[in-house]
Amino acid sequence: MKKNEVKIGGTYTAKVNGKVAKVRIDAENPHGGWNATNLETNRKVRIKTAQRLRACLHADTHRQAAVSEQTSHAPQSQLTLEETKRLEAKRRQTKKRESAKANGKLSALDAAAKVLAGAKEPMNAKELIEAMAAKKLWTSPGGKTPWATLYSAITREIAKKGQDARFKKAERGKFAANG
Repeated sequence: MKKNEVKIGGTYTAKVNGKVAKVRIDAENPHGGWNATNLETNRKVRIKTAQRLRACLHADTHRQAAVSEQTSHAPQSQLTLEETKRLEAKRRQTKKRESAKANGKLSALDAAAKVLAGAKEPMNAKELIEAMAAKKLWTSPGGKTPWATLYSAITREIAKKGQDARFKKAERGKFAANG
C-alpha cells in the first residue's frame, strides 16, 4: 500500500506486533506514520510506514461476509485477509474432490491401494503409476513426475496413520498393501 492511499478514519489490515490485525487510522503522527487503534484489542498503535498496511477493509467487506457465512467456526471480525483466501482455496479443493468422487474417479492414492491389493509383490512408485495407467484406474493430469508425488503421498499416509494406513514399506523404495 502507498502513503497517498491511506485515509484518516479508514479501516485496514496491518502487521502489528508480528500479527495481522484490523486497525482504524485515527490521525497522522508528527514523527511520521499514523496513530491507529487496534480494533481487536482497542489499544493505540503506531503504524510507521504504509508497507505495514496490508489492505483496505472497505473493499473486502462483502467478500469477507460471504466467506464468514460459510465458515461457522470463526466470526467475521476474527478473519484476516490471508485466512479468508486460505479458506476459499480449501473450499474449492473440497468441492473439486467431491465432484471427482461423484463421477467415479479415483484419486492416485485410492488407485495405488487398489493396485497393491491385487499385486503379488511390493512395487515402487513408478511401477504403481504404470500399473494404474494400464488398468485405467488413474492417469496423471499432466504432471512431470507423478511417481514422486505418489511416493510422497504414500509416505505421508504411512507417517500420519501408522498401523491404520493402507500401505506399508516392504523394502527400500517399495510399498505393499497393509493387511
